[in-house]
Amino acid sequence: MRNPFTDFLNFLQGSTVWGRTPIYIFILLVLASIAIAVYNYRRDPQQRTSRNLYTWLARLLIGGMWFQQTLWKLPSHFTDNLSDPLNSGLHFWMGEMAKYASFGFHRALVADVMLPHFGIFAFQVWAAETFIAVSLMLGLLTRLGGWLGALMALNLWLGLYNAPHEWPWTYFFLILLMGFFTALRAGRALGLDAVLAPRVTGERGLVGRALSLLT
Repeated sequence: MRNPFTDFLNFLQGSTVWGRTPIYIFILLVLASIAIAVYNYRRDPQQRTSRNLYTWLARLLIGGMWFQQTLWKLPSHFTDNLSDPLNSGLHFWMGEMAKYASFGFHRALVADVMLPHFGIFAFQVWAAETFIAVSLMLGLLTRLGGWLGALMALNLWLGLYNAPHEWPWTYFFLILLMGFFTALRAGRALGLDAVLAPRVTGERGLVGRALSLLT
């Protein structure tokens, strides 16, 4: 019988349509996140709190979830089933949105705009989810990653609200969780944002002000 621990080990030993490269990238991101956390913990006594440790662990795990979800929608086919890409992967789930979204305008948007131009929108979905994963795992521009993740989760919540075998609360809880990462500036808890924030605080330039809002 399956369990989360053997599933994770199988994931680390698995492959994708891009081969083993994405798995190696995932491992590097995890190691980098740990190294960044240790660096912050050692250099700044204010980082040494249970709240920061928990926040770091939470965003690492949720970031890992976002990264894992990119693996069945990798370009250029955006699926993990190359023998039938139109009925699997991202194309299948966009089709489910076209049928089961909560509102008619949402169903029409997917059916009449997104699916006919699937390649363009599919790449944007993959790129956005990849950014969210990296942002959370490294604690880099985490407020932006949190906002983007909340919007993606909102789209899933409303888009799959009526889909059979889906539990809408799953996506609603994800919206709330991503909102917390934004509101709490989770990247400043043992992340790269903790290194960037003191350098951009008080900056008057456009780039400095933008970074201070996003970290």
